[in-house]
Amino acid sequence: MVQETVARFVDDAVIPLMREAFEQHTFPMELIPQVAELGLFGSSIDGYECAGLNNVCYGLICQELERGDSGLRSFVSVQSSLVMFPIHAYGSDEQKDRWLPAMARGEAIGCFGLTEPHGGSDPNNMKTHAKRDGDDWVINGAKMWITNGCLADVAVVWAMTEEGVKGFLVEKDTPGYTTQEIENKFSLRASVTSALFFDNVRVPDSSALPGITGLKGPLSCLTQARYGISWGVIGAAQACLDEALRYSENRVLFNRPISHTQAIQIRLADMARRITTAQLLSLRLGRIKDQGKVSPSQVSLAKWNNCRAAIDIARDARDILGAAGISAEYVPVRHMLNLESVITYEGTETIHQLVIGKELTGINAFG
Repeated sequence: MVQETVARFVDDAVIPLMREAFEQHTFPMELIPQVAELGLFGSSIDGYECAGLNNVCYGLICQELERGDSGLRSFVSVQSSLVMFPIHAYGSDEQKDRWLPAMARGEAIGCFGLTEPHGGSDPNNMKTHAKRDGDDWVINGAKMWITNGCLADVAVVWAMTEEGVKGFLVEKDTPGYTTQEIENKFSLRASVTSALFFDNVRVPDSSALPGITGLKGPLSCLTQARYGISWGVIGAAQACLDEALRYSENRVLFNRPISHTQAIQIRLADMARRITTAQLLSLRLGRIKDQGKVSPSQVSLAKWNNCRAAIDIARDARDILGAAGISAEYVPVRHMLNLESVITYEGTETIHQLVIGKELTGINAFG
């Protein structure tokens, strides 16, 4: 029921907007109330006006949203997995009561500040820092490649302190906190990507997330987001296969539709094989996650496998469309470009390969 409901929303409301949104480099803000009305923000959280669905349902939501566009799935993933999740898991009662219901209703938007300008794969090298000053914290530093940054009412900002890495809720319009949209992207164009700057930003101690200190906090958020990504990219791949099927049935070469040829059928069949394999991997992962038994390395394997499958399918679908494949009139090139970001963020392909390598050998080869 969840999948069918979100699929109808994507078909009726999302897909008609996404070509223009991608071309115009804008996020379709009019979708936010509709996403909230469907209960898609923080859907796996119990209470606080959230839907309380299981992890498989959340994955199916991500799959259908990304079938529309990675930009919309990214928006919902950040709101749900990277902002609402840490507030729910590590926040105070006051923080939960203030932010979670408002975010579930789409009345407040959040962003997640971890990646920094000098590189994102080594959070131990964090330059943003927060120092105690009486009952306050003073934050200085910068974050980069932040989805929803310029739209956000509150940012979950991770900063180095004398006690270790801590998370802070920094509200927009706080003195010294500024955002800047990153322009001229050729990927995730229907998404707002920003830089965040902190110049002696003073926040009260009540803005700190009290339930966690250390990198375990932000990394646990990334595990949540990676799980959703493993499902989301399947939707992008499905959209590309669907377009390639329709096109090959109508494209006539040498007196017959190209779908009648062995070469095209083999390629379409291979896309279906990889999509089905990815779905089974994520479905099993979701069921393990619902049992509370999932490990970060299992999530890394799914993110790596499914992103690689999706981007290869998008590129092959683009090729099947021939010259038409480079036109935004057809979806493969848009998904192909978006997936260049998705395969990179929340851990690059190489990072996930090294996670699995460490799991197999017991040796940390990072760096």
